[in-house]
Amino acid sequence: MASLSAVSGWPGFLPDWSNLNVLHRNTLPPRAHFYSYPNEETALTFDREESFFQSLNGTWKFHYDASPFEAPLWDTANTTEWDDIVVPGVWQMQGYGRPQYTNIVYPFPVTPPNVSYVNPTGSYWREFEIPEGWNGQQIRLRYEGVDSAFHVWVNGEEVGYSQGSRNPSEFDITDYLSSEGTNTLATRVYQWSDGTYLEDQDQWWLSGIFRDVYLTAFESSAITDFFIKPEVDDGFASGTLKVNVTIQGEHGDLGVKVLSPAGDVLDEWTGSSSTIYSRDIEGEDFLLWSAETPNLYTVLIEFNGRTISQKVGFRRVEISGSNFLVNGEPIIIYGVNRHEHNYTSGRTVPYESMRADLILMKQSNINAIRTAHYPQHPSFYDVADELGFYVITEADIECHGFLTIEGTEEKAAAWTSDNPEWTHAYLDRAEQLVERYKNHASVIMWSLGNECQYGQNQAAMYKWIKERDPSRIIHYEQDHDAESADIYSQMYSSPDTMLEHMGNHTDKPLILCEFAHAMGNGPGGLKEYIALFRSHPLSQGGLVWEFNNHGLLKKEGDLEYYAYGGDFGDEPNDADFVMDGLTLSDHTPMPSLLEYAKIIQPVSVSLANDSTSMVVTNHYAFVDLSGLDASWHTVQDGKTTESQELDLPRVPAGENRTVELPLDPSNLSRETWLTVEFKLKEDKVWADKGHVVAWDQLYLPGSSSSNSSTKRSPPVARQASEGLEVEQNRTRLQITAGTSTIGFDLLQGNVTWEADGESLFQRGPELSFIRAMTQNDEGQSGNEAEWDDAWVETMHTQVRDVTWSSTDTEATVHFKVRVAPQVLEWGVEADLVYTISTGDSEPTLHIHATGEFVGTNTPDVVPRIGLQTILSSSFNQVRWFGRGPGENYKDSKQACRIGEYSATVEELFTHYDYPQENGNREDLRWLQIEDAESGVSLDARRADAGEVFSFTASQYMPIDLNNAKHPFDLEPLDMTILWLDYDNHGLGSASVGPQPFEQYRCKTEPFDFAFELSLRS
Repeated sequence: MASLSAVSGWPGFLPDWSNLNVLHRNTLPPRAHFYSYPNEETALTFDREESFFQSLNGTWKFHYDASPFEAPLWDTANTTEWDDIVVPGVWQMQGYGRPQYTNIVYPFPVTPPNVSYVNPTGSYWREFEIPEGWNGQQIRLRYEGVDSAFHVWVNGEEVGYSQGSRNPSEFDITDYLSSEGTNTLATRVYQWSDGTYLEDQDQWWLSGIFRDVYLTAFESSAITDFFIKPEVDDGFASGTLKVNVTIQGEHGDLGVKVLSPAGDVLDEWTGSSSTIYSRDIEGEDFLLWSAETPNLYTVLIEFNGRTISQKVGFRRVEISGSNFLVNGEPIIIYGVNRHEHNYTSGRTVPYESMRADLILMKQSNINAIRTAHYPQHPSFYDVADELGFYVITEADIECHGFLTIEGTEEKAAAWTSDNPEWTHAYLDRAEQLVERYKNHASVIMWSLGNECQYGQNQAAMYKWIKERDPSRIIHYEQDHDAESADIYSQMYSSPDTMLEHMGNHTDKPLILCEFAHAMGNGPGGLKEYIALFRSHPLSQGGLVWEFNNHGLLKKEGDLEYYAYGGDFGDEPNDADFVMDGLTLSDHTPMPSLLEYAKIIQPVSVSLANDSTSMVVTNHYAFVDLSGLDASWHTVQDGKTTESQELDLPRVPAGENRTVELPLDPSNLSRETWLTVEFKLKEDKVWADKGHVVAWDQLYLPGSSSSNSSTKRSPPVARQASEGLEVEQNRTRLQITAGTSTIGFDLLQGNVTWEADGESLFQRGPELSFIRAMTQNDEGQSGNEAEWDDAWVETMHTQVRDVTWSSTDTEATVHFKVRVAPQVLEWGVEADLVYTISTGDSEPTLHIHATGEFVGTNTPDVVPRIGLQTILSSSFNQVRWFGRGPGENYKDSKQACRIGEYSATVEELFTHYDYPQENGNREDLRWLQIEDAESGVSLDARRADAGEVFSFTASQYMPIDLNNAKHPFDLEPLDMTILWLDYDNHGLGSASVGPQPFEQYRCKTEPFDFAFELSLRS
């Protein structure tokens, strides 16, 4: 019998994954990422398969448990009965557990550093053999990324432990290996750890061995780390290349060979490995690296029979005065934030997908990437070096969730950022970041993390990094006073807020590390931001949030769709807030990416004040325009000329030149758009010759009076002639003109139009003030709340009075209406005057609308002001002269050229991952929508001479889009709904950021506009 005095307990120890004092066990020191090759020839391939490398990626055995304490014991586990799992990969995308998305909050009880003992656990197991020829060497086992913490066993013996999901972990397993050939490797991964409190990034919570696992072989005396420093002299015409190596074992002869970007040998040196190699590069051999000129030298380092190859670039980053400079120039960041995402594999991103992303960015004129919010896969930095991007690479730290608990940044910081017990954990992540990627030219800034508030631990990180690498500047947004940062950084500030800040803080430059929240249909207002970046010397750019939606492909029977928070039954969740990129979840560009590419284009053309010349501005920081072919052509309604070469003088970087127009504008009889294009003159790694880098359209009004923008007076009756009949039957008024019959519902205001017995209008045109919501409307500062409070969605027409008059050739029907919502007293008092005119052909319907907003509770803005018409679904072919071909809105239309376009109604629809308002086109001169069955077209244009309009044609009502949460929720209606808008509300970026700017708001002010509709066959 057990003694009554005996005391038992469980678990009897503090697990490593819940112990702040244990970050790593038995891991090797952080180092630069590299591979060792047997000789120079293989090193120059940069193919790791040619190096002393053996991949352990592939199929592993896997066992999933709710807790580490329930996981199998390795000495008794029958792994042959376990499931198969693919490494690298996350287990939630392979049938275990479920993905969960939160933006800010921690999805578990918050008691740092503790996490629950009910902690989903994945046990991985496989066999491996050491390659022939590796005997007698140090064998290292390296994990490039494991979320969130793990232990490792080799041949049943525990090797060590590590945490820090997006950082590498490397173990010396030499002494654990079997001499008989086959070895076993076991890895136990814990979904949560004390490190999770520092990994609260705005993304899916996903777990497992999600990056490469592999073996490398090192000689007992070998290079274990190196730091290459390409230093640029003050004149930027020469530089010094320095190489410093770290050796394990005994020092010996070190060889360094330097190859130019063209592959020519610039230097071969042999000396002691204890010596820092130094070589001056000057004259024609010296080429600077920048995002515009990504010139890379190859450095080959040979020691003890092994060769390491590294691409490096000469570039200088510094603070000078109140700016940060790259190669002596105050560059502008035209950037994006990039999470690692793949819609089928989650955080595991194939190389080809990553490279395709960066090529698309380069083609879109993007020059900078912030690695939100953690170090990315090592190959990302190789591609960024090669293609040319300025990289702000971020430590794997975010603890946004504490702000939910405390409410203020100062109080939230006390949990970890300003808590000395966490200093080592913060410094560890800084060290891992810097050591791994210190040799990459693309990295111009180290970032201390994201949304962790500010405290002593950021200050400690800043100090350590500055001592280790003073050649780069340091960024941290939540250090609002820039005490431990070299620049000021903000998120989602409006241009006015930026101007206020820069007026009060002139000591350092300002960037927006996040702006223009690219959620769904938006952002709007990019033009104003870029104009400020380019005009204010302290404003050095920004990075759009973010590059891609994070939808995960979910299959439910025959149904496939891109899922977001909550779609996996995950609670808590932040729903569709993860759908906030410039590309769809499958990384297809959205209209917002095209808009951004246009606005940040490196060349712009504007009409000079004399209107006979144009100003060509080069926005590059380092190169002239000699790498681009310039051409021009003209666009008129009904005519586009052939492209012709445009001769330009040399336009140096950052300068402009005024040149004569290639045509005489006085010879133009009607409005013309002079289109100027700049195309790549030669093939690039990221695009073929002929790729359009920049373009602009210059508006030349011409001499015709038809281009006047003066408003037209109400129609005047013409001399009577035969052919028009008016008939009233109680609440219905019917006007017949030839084969057309136009009906007016005197009770409800509806208008119908039949021609040759075929229905054209099923309803309308009538006043409309409603559109579907965008995700930005629904955002934290969006207009949806105001519109909901005002019951805008319930607005409908009430007829107050109708009068009519007619002659044989013209009839006028005058409706006085009130368009108002339910519940409240405010509304629109309006006059709708319909005039039907006959002639030799079918009648013309002229609609003149005037009105004003009246009453208490009137909102400041409404979604739109215009006319809505419902047509038969056979009206499906659309042609227009205006902006196109893609969708565009008043604050997001720069990417769409003026021209003549055609599309089906279905093609006009933009298929967002999250259904919302879409499909508008701006600045129309005319529109034709054709009945594909009869060939009859309805022609629409403004009756106010010279005025333009916008249109949307759709098979969905606003309520259909508002109610749909996924594309599969939408069922096309058997009708075509046509909106002709006098005004509409801009997009803005209010999901996180400002509402549409003042000039893009659809204000509740008096309106007066007219449209003219006619039939064509």
